[in-house]
Amino acid sequence: MSRTDLPNPDLIVIPARFGSKRLPGKPLVPIAGRTLLERVAHVAREASRMAGGIDILVATDDPRIEAHARDLGCEAVMTASGISSGSGRAYAAALSRAERPEIVVNLQGDAPFMPPEVVARLIEAARSSAAAAATPVTRMGWAELDRLRDHKIRAPFSGTTCIRAADGRALWFSKNIIPAIRDEAERRKQSPVSPVFQHLGLYAYRFDALERFEQAPPSHYEQIEGLEQLRLLEMGLDILTVEVAQPRFAVSGIDTPEDVALAETLIAELGDPCGA
Repeated sequence: MSRTDLPNPDLIVIPARFGSKRLPGKPLVPIAGRTLLERVAHVAREASRMAGGIDILVATDDPRIEAHARDLGCEAVMTASGISSGSGRAYAAALSRAERPEIVVNLQGDAPFMPPEVVARLIEAARSSAAAAATPVTRMGWAELDRLRDHKIRAPFSGTTCIRAADGRALWFSKNIIPAIRDEAERRKQSPVSPVFQHLGLYAYRFDALERFEQAPPSHYEQIEGLEQLRLLEMGLDILTVEVAQPRFAVSGIDTPEDVALAETLIAELGDPCGA
């Protein structure tokens, strides 16, 4: 992927680690005829086309993934295997550039169904805001909220919700469903949508904020909830939430062989977002 003519393009980083206990070599795993990395790279390309002024960089710790990224026409960089988070790998990738990008997008390497228009909207919102980071949220209908509640009985730390101010600033994120809803039965009669926003795991950071974030130790509530974005809030930095429509594909990430099977079933039913 060639650089744009802009002197200092923003950057989409696709963190792509080889190591995964439940799905080793995950970026290279085929899903309906295309590797996971190929599908995420397609999302990045489409988002870049929509928003403009963006470089795309695969950040990996394995030469096999690096070679595959280049076969796909992607620029790739090797990063330290000891980096444990996507944001850390995105920061390391940004540091490898000759000039620092103003906006760094951490596009998770296991999220092949993130709509490109959501990524593009997030970049545009980050460019027009002074917030440290921007991230998408979707307002849940009551049926979707009921499904999340049922799912959390079996997997309580799956799915993240968000409370946001009227201007879009994130007030808090939690693995619990927040806010608690008083007089829910009456609210269900009044509106088809609930007051709960679900967080989608995608971030557009300002480079200086990402640097501060990576240089700070894990924060108190970050460690309790297991949510790294809480570190930014505990540091007093603003996160802008961008409301988007519920994604068509109900797979947040590919972590297990069962996720691969579900993804292939949805592609067969709904069509391939990568096209023919």
